[in-house]
Amino acid sequence: MQRHVNDEYVKRSQKEGYRSRAAYKLLELQEKDRFIKPGQVIVDLGAAPGGWLQVAASLVGRKGLVIGLDLLEIDPLAGVELIQGDFREESTLEQLNRVLDGRPVDLVLSDMAPNISGVAAVDQPCSMYLCELALDFCRQSLREGGGFVTKVFQGEGFDAFYRDVKSSFGRVVTRKPKASRPKSREVYLVAGNYHS
Repeated sequence: MQRHVNDEYVKRSQKEGYRSRAAYKLLELQEKDRFIKPGQVIVDLGAAPGGWLQVAASLVGRKGLVIGLDLLEIDPLAGVELIQGDFREESTLEQLNRVLDGRPVDLVLSDMAPNISGVAAVDQPCSMYLCELALDFCRQSLREGGGFVTKVFQGEGFDAFYRDVKSSFGRVVTRKPKASRPKSREVYLVAGNYHS
């Protein structure tokens, strides 16, 4: 708790009005790779509490569309469509399709993480499973040439997942933003040029 309270990114997020310190990870990735562009349609999986949604909405502008999906309720955000539900379920996907109204998805974001138990042998497979679900979602929803940004924890299954992403995207890079805690095994894969 003390580490969290004293964290420079937590303090900045409170001062600058972001819902979470994770906003700075996305801003840093965006600065390097420029994957969010005005007018895009973006789906953010596991979007609560909404830090990534705030960043995405400010970058796509009025002509863009940002949709946040999560099992948890997310407080309303200007310029963002919110869907509470499990994106693996048909009813949630139907809601998503209604909101998309035929517009193709340009970018899928995923900062999902399982509820951490502290047992690596349990947490790592759960984390990789969420990554695989997000990649499956990309394969169902992304337009040709689209992008994907996802959090991955390094460890068992990482290399196989990286290869799997590489099989569907023309460009994949691994990034470790400064806003990620140094001791954390989390990295982000930034993928572009989707091809089915």
